[in-house]
Amino acid sequence: MPAACKFLQQAEDAFDELAQAAAEPTGTLRIAAPNDYGTSAVVPVVAAFSARYPACRVELTLGDETIDLASGGMDVAIRVGWLADSSLQARRIGTFKQFMVCGAEFAGRFTAGEPQDLAGLPFVANMALREPLLWQFSRGDAEHEAVRMQATIAIDATPAVLAAVRAGAGLSVLPDFLVREELAAGRLVHILPEWRLPSGGIYTVYPAARFRPPKVTRFVEMLIAAEQRMGKGGEGRAL
Repeated sequence: MPAACKFLQQAEDAFDELAQAAAEPTGTLRIAAPNDYGTSAVVPVVAAFSARYPACRVELTLGDETIDLASGGMDVAIRVGWLADSSLQARRIGTFKQFMVCGAEFAGRFTAGEPQDLAGLPFVANMALREPLLWQFSRGDAEHEAVRMQATIAIDATPAVLAAVRAGAGLSVLPDFLVREELAAGRLVHILPEWRLPSGGIYTVYPAARFRPPKVTRFVEMLIAAEQRMGKGGEGRAL
């Protein structure tokens, strides 16, 4: 392509992108998100988005299965954890921590000084995870311990794991965005807070496209703003 034609194409692309950005969201915005992050973080943003842009209808699909965006059914997906290699376009909009937690009453039944002390305790396994029983703990840069838990209960949905832990069924590992309020209120206890578990990312993932319509860009902007407001919050009582 001659240099002049290439410059003209770039100018036209920039103009089209600016025109898209200035337009109001319309049509139907189709979003996919996991159950836990979708319920706790995405639903409030969907409600605010709908109030701000009443001409745009929103369809939110919650589930822990990975939806194929290439099929054209979704405008944007929210994915939490660790992304596999993909030809899709992705943007990290936040991070999350993982905490070993249990109910406040259950915490009074044992003492633990090291991660290995947890191995024989009742554990609620989250079967939505790739490796629900093996957990890598670290403290500082030099100390690392791998602990294999023994599941007394196995559940395939993260919000249900939270409900079981809250009911006193045992320990489990849950993301900070799901347990932040529970910890702050003292209903859950963060076990061995001086030891860290692996952190993960929160991503928006898009099908390949030249431009993203206003309904997508405005929603993602609102989601990012909400994620920034949530910050890290208090962790509540620790043991």
